[in-house]
This record gives sequence, C-alpha cells and structure tokens, in this order.
Amino acid sequence: MSNAIPEIILNDGNRIPAVGFGTYKLKGNDGAHAIESAINNGYRLLDSAYNYENEGTVGEAIRRTSVPRDQLLITSKLPGRYHTYQDAVTTIQESLYRANLDYYDIYLIHWPNPNRELYVEAWQALIDAKKWGLIRTIGVCNFLPEHLTKLQEETGVLPAINQIELHPFFNQEDQRKWHEENDIVTESWSPLARANDVFENPTLQNIAAKHNKTVSQIVLRWHYQLGSVAIPKSATPVRQLENISIFDFSLDSDDMQTIASMSRPDGRLKGQDPAVYEEF
Repeated sequence: MSNAIPEIILNDGNRIPAVGFGTYKLKGNDGAHAIESAINNGYRLLDSAYNYENEGTVGEAIRRTSVPRDQLLITSKLPGRYHTYQDAVTTIQESLYRANLDYYDIYLIHWPNPNRELYVEAWQALIDAKKWGLIRTIGVCNFLPEHLTKLQEETGVLPAINQIELHPFFNQEDQRKWHEENDIVTESWSPLARANDVFENPTLQNIAAKHNKTVSQIVLRWHYQLGSVAIPKSATPVRQLENISIFDFSLDSDDMQTIASMSRPDGRLKGQDPAVYEEF
C-alpha cells in the first residue's frame, strides 16, 4: 500500500496534504508519543486548537521527531472568547509560545460566534498576523456562507480553508459547493463521525468488503474524492497507517452515491449549528 499523501493548492498559493492528523484529547506524554508516531508514520499536517489545551503537547512531539519543522504543517485555532482584535493578536502569540514555535502554518477562527458579531474583528487580526509572519495560511472553522460573505465584504479576504463537520451522516453538500465556487478548501472534522456508528454500519461494511479495505479507509477515501481534507485521529500506530493508506484504490460512482444517500438533515453529532452555537 502507498502512504504518499497528495497535496492540494490553497487560494493563497500554499499547499496542504489531502489527509491530516487530528490531535483532540491527545495530551501530556502519551499524547506527544501518539503525535510523534503519526509524524513518523507519514503525517505532515497536524490539527490542534487553543481550546484543546494541547498546543504544548504538539510542540513537544515536533521536537521529538527527526522530521524537519519546515516539512510539517501545524494548525491551531482561535477560541470564541478572544474575538476582539487585541485579544486575538495576543492569543495567537500565546499559541505560539505554548507550542514553542516561531509561526503556525495554518491558524483558524474556531467558530463564528455570530451572536457576538466580532468574527470580522478576529479575522482582521489573523490577516495582520499573517503579514507579520506569525501565520502562513489563515482560515476559519464552522463558518456558514453568510459569515464567509461578510468577511469578504468587510476585509476583501476570503479564508483559504473552512473546517466543518463532515462525515457520511452529514455530508454538507450545499456548503461544499459554495466552497468550491469560491476557491475555499473544505476540511472535515469528525470525518469518521462516531467511530462505532461508522464501523458497524452495514452499508459501509459492504463497500469495504467490495474493495477489500477497512470501513475507515472507505470513508476517508470518500472524503478525498469529495475534495475535502480529512483529519482523522488515532493514538494507535497501526490505525494511523491504515488511515493514510487510501491512495491505491478508488470508489466508483455507485459507491459515492450510496454514501451520499446516508446523509441526514439532523446528522450533526452534537447539534452544533454555527448559526447559533457559541464557543467559549
């Protein structure tokens, strides 16, 4: 099996691997060991956040591995409570101090928090932090088209990436289409949904048997063929390798259509609707 991960060109000219590694809940020495393992197994995109409280763990994993820093793409995210311009600037700096990094390759606004209506101010802070060299690529998470439109209207800058909840039970077809039309790369959080729900799903099991692959490989290949960057998480080296061994086969149109038919209007895992959800 081939573990070479293709790259996608972003609207700012930078490149991003088509599969990354999620670090949510990976903390302390065990977390650093798991992340180091992922890097050594071929992952180059690492996804963290201020609110994951593990930016230091990610930094430690980077220091432990022999892979050069300039071959890694490290992501973190701005929490909702720090959306004012000065708070956002300070938090970006604090994120860098926590990880002991000179820059983040990617920095995202974690949620729009529309009731506060400060996300444009936060976005301006990211724009400026990029100019100062603290960030290479700027983007957002969980922004709806109306939020993205407002960013463009008020700053003239659209995100390179929008990380959204995306999995077979909630495929975000309309949102993905809007991204494609506006040259924004879709990144999928919780790409495998609740793992047991996915792994035990008979429809996905049938497709996996057809291709002689695991269910997780089928779902991650589906993300890839949608053009979305998935960021699965696993602390197990065997599973880490499994999750990036998806580039030696293809799903056919029937497979893609079958998985598309699994989406549900109420498919969000925790009911976190960006139109109303407020992150602290």
